[in-house]
Amino acid sequence: MIPPIANRFVAGESPATALEHVRTLNDRNINAIVNLLGEHYDSRSPAAADAAEYRSLVADIGDSNLEACISVKPSQIGLDVGEDVFRDLLEEIVAEATDRDVFVWIDMEDHTTTDVTLDAFEAMTTTYDGNVGVCVQANLRRTREDVERLADLPGKVRFVKGAYDEPAEIAYKDKAAVNRAYRELLEYAFEHFEDGVAVGSHDPEMIDYAIDLHEEYGTDFELQMLMGVREDAQEELAAEYEMWQYVPYGGRWKSYFYRRVMERKENLFFALRAILDR
Repeated sequence: MIPPIANRFVAGESPATALEHVRTLNDRNINAIVNLLGEHYDSRSPAAADAAEYRSLVADIGDSNLEACISVKPSQIGLDVGEDVFRDLLEEIVAEATDRDVFVWIDMEDHTTTDVTLDAFEAMTTTYDGNVGVCVQANLRRTREDVERLADLPGKVRFVKGAYDEPAEIAYKDKAAVNRAYRELLEYAFEHFEDGVAVGSHDPEMIDYAIDLHEEYGTDFELQMLMGVREDAQEELAAEYEMWQYVPYGGRWKSYFYRRVMERKENLFFALRAILDR
């Protein structure tokens, strides 16, 4: 049993419970990005097992009428074992998802994985006609250059501020600097991207800014938020804009919850505010 404090952020332990949560979201006009919890495997066997579950998951989504896609972490599907393992398992997932007309997001992890993740995205999205998306993090100083590289590629890019505690020499540490970088990246994307922009943020100011940019440039966009965070706002926004909720599930919920929520004071306070609907 997942305790209530974690159950708010995790859609159960099985694919069935996750897809049932997706159905309730779809009834509220909210789409779902489903993520099987798991990361940093040091052998091929668990990575291949999770890749197989993702292929089964996209088959279930493809056979349903659900508005859902999936999101995978590189270290979950073999990156810590080897880049070749990661590429092979990712392509298996993307090929199956493309056959099923299910979109695949590649999550971004810490800065040590940025290059290999972007290279894999470029290879997959060009091979599979833009059926792949990737995440970029505004707190990394390199991201503007990365975004300029991505502008001409098919597929989607998700813009987030960045949750990893990166070294100061490669990342902005000041909140105002991160916010400024995020705004600049959004403006560049809305001006130059043709396949749409994914705004991954719970910050009302950034969401309003993205809406203003959409009205200025006419670029398609979608909003993305985590399960359990500002869900009333998600429903309100879904009445006017394309809204997606990131839905994690699986037996590894403890590591997800404690690492993501408990490791940094900011994350803990954010979770408590979400629980209190503040």
